[in-house]
Amino acid sequence: MSVIFTQIDAFVLLAYLIIVLSLGFYYSKRNEENYTDYFLAGRNVGWITVGMSIFATNISSEHFIGLAGAGATRGLAVGQFELMAIFTLIFLGWVLAPIYFKSNAVTVPEFLEKRFDLRIRKFFAAFSIIIYIFTKILVSLFAAGLLFYKIFGLNIYATSIIIVLITGLYSVTGGANAVIRTQLFQGIVLIIGAIVLSAFGLNAVGGFSGLEQKLPSHFFNMFKPISDPDYPWTGIIFGAPIIAFWYWCTDQYIVQRIFSAKSVNDARRGTLVAAFLKVLPIFILVLPGLIAVALYPDISGDEAYSVLVAGDLLPIGLKGLVVAGLLAAIMSSLASAFNSTAVLFTNDFYKVKNPQANE
Repeated sequence: MSVIFTQIDAFVLLAYLIIVLSLGFYYSKRNEENYTDYFLAGRNVGWITVGMSIFATNISSEHFIGLAGAGATRGLAVGQFELMAIFTLIFLGWVLAPIYFKSNAVTVPEFLEKRFDLRIRKFFAAFSIIIYIFTKILVSLFAAGLLFYKIFGLNIYATSIIIVLITGLYSVTGGANAVIRTQLFQGIVLIIGAIVLSAFGLNAVGGFSGLEQKLPSHFFNMFKPISDPDYPWTGIIFGAPIIAFWYWCTDQYIVQRIFSAKSVNDARRGTLVAAFLKVLPIFILVLPGLIAVALYPDISGDEAYSVLVAGDLLPIGLKGLVVAGLLAAIMSSLASAFNSTAVLFTNDFYKVKNPQANE
């Protein structure tokens, strides 16, 4: 199975990078260089951009490896976590968003200080920064390195350095305004790229009926019995919501998009957009795993998505679009992690210690 990446594919990928950097630098110049603009995009983000930003922040390289890999080994059951997010996002928008807005806080730890004390603010901020470095940033880079190594044979470390440098160019100079605005474009690219791969893959296996013939019936069961080691229905219903609440409702990585909205109504509508988009991963990330194992029964789970991209499913030009979608997912999540880490350190440590510091 050889990788056929033509000059047209390379041009598509290059065009994506040029557009992203152009958008990033454009919105960087529009910053007024004040605190709220840099970290919360001036609290002036509309509901469509809020929703797309939440989705683009959430979907990263580990989703392409993990969801497709789980789909290849266990079927559609992993999609339950995506469905769980829908209800949690609605709770975020319609219950918590008005409370966050009323507090006028910049970060979740600052909000917690208003309810409790300074100690919990510093603890939660430090905990979040550590989590971001060792999970959101390092795991995303490692997963991205694995994807591009399996697709192109590129060195994992070199790939990670290049992605960090490109993403850092606009996320550091432009702050939240550049990050959130570019995520609108990146979210569209990653969705289109993933849909294209799923559509061509589904066509290759003979549609849903062909997929059902090639795979065991339990691959299509969303709910598993209590005895299942990975997805028991009791764990999904009673355990997963606890994790989902932390991630979607209290993690600065996500909630920063709510703080950046123009109004409570924009925040609420944005969460509805994100909730609607969270249906897509079942079809554009989990389903490709089923398609991959149907076409290549000998692959391991983690290879599922990269095998489809590296194969001969996609015509000239569309492979570049799919790879651009992968890169869009990686860059959008990393940019969010960089910006969230920066605001946590600045707002909850530096500003607390130096309250008279200028903008």
